[in-house]
Parts: sequence; C-alpha cells; structure tokens
Amino acid sequence: MAETEGSPFVGCLEKLKSYVRTRKGTILAAEIILSFIILICYAASMYGGYSAVAICEMVFAIIFFVVFMMELDKQFLVVNWLWSDFIRAAIGAALYLITSLICVIGGAGDGARIAGGVFGLLAGILFAYDSYTIFMDIKSNRQHTAAPTGR
Repeated sequence: MAETEGSPFVGCLEKLKSYVRTRKGTILAAEIILSFIILICYAASMYGGYSAVAICEMVFAIIFFVVFMMELDKQFLVVNWLWSDFIRAAIGAALYLITSLICVIGGAGDGARIAGGVFGLLAGILFAYDSYTIFMDIKSNRQHTAAPTGR
C-alpha cells in the first residue's frame, strides 16, 4: 500500500529527517545505533548481563529522541527536559565507561565481550560529549533569562 501525501506518516518522516540533521538529533541517533551494536556484542558474549546497560541507555535515548523530534518538550512543561537529558547522558557516560573498562580488562578469551567493551568506551565518550553540549546549553540559557523575583 503506497503512502499518500495525506498520510500522517509523511509528516512524521519529514520531522525525523529534519531532526536527524540537527546536532542534537545526530548525537541521539548515534547513541541509539551505538547502544544497539553494544547490545548485540554483549548478547553474543558469554557474559550477557552487561547488556542491561545498553538496553536501558538505548530505550532512554529513543524516548528523548522522540520527545525532542516531535517537540513534546514544548508541550509538557512539567518536566525540565534539559536537566533530565543532562542527567541521562551523564549517567550513561559513567555507566558505559565503568562497564566497558571491566569488559575490556577482564574479557580475555571472549571476543564479543571485548568488542562490546571497545564500543562501550566509544559510547561513553559520545555520552560524555552529549553531557557537555547539554551543560553548555543550560549554562547559556541561564545567562539569557532573568531569575523570577516572586512578586
């Protein structure tokens, strides 16, 4: 069945294409893809328990990707999306770096575990870069907005 111009999927696909071209969209898409690769590596290794980090971070990255792509962050003002995304990225960076170092150091004889650890180190760096860019956005937003006085 061919999609027509009136299909709601066409608008969603256009939003997807335009959001992936932004810096934040590219970072989130790379986090999702890298987490999926790490998930495959850890699932193929003898110690599959490390895949929990990859699953959680991939799911959280997908949620934030959809929220920012569909501009739901401007509709749901109850959640501070910048700080939530910063906390997600900072925790993701720490967890990936810790688990990846454990896998690379202790993964002798398990190639899939070592490969997952190497990709995890790359993901840790990517998540840390994402944390840095979010922190710079938070810092620049604080300097441009006045503090409420409560009067």
